Amino acid sequence: QVQLVESGGGLVQAGGSLRLSCASSGIVVSITDMGWYRQTPGKSREMVAVVSSGRRTSYAASVKGRFTISRGSAENSVYLQMNSLNPEGTAIYCCNAAGTNKDWGKGTLVTVSS
Repeated sequence: QVQLVESGGGLVQAGGSLRLSCASSGIVVSITDMGWYRQTPGKSREMVAVVSSGRRTSYAASVKGRFTISRGSAENSVYLQMNSLNPEGTAIYCCNAAGTNKDWGKGTLVTVSS
């Protein structure tokens, strides 16, 4: 059974930083392509960043150069370091295996004030 628990969200001023964590059970992150996604009301969920099993990373154009995705094999967790946040970054952030549309966690809310 897959369980994904995201944490680390909060309220931050524009220009600030946050580090999100995603603890996984049921998915072995070291051998799975894992991604961070975000969603705001009225909009579809969008991919923010993906790290492949081979540690190759890819990012949405809107966050490239500011966000960094990584994973910790020992912790079976995935992380998202977010720097230089702007109000467009306000969303609920979730992690999941790339390409899947099931077993979503509750996510963690990030609010960026201007």
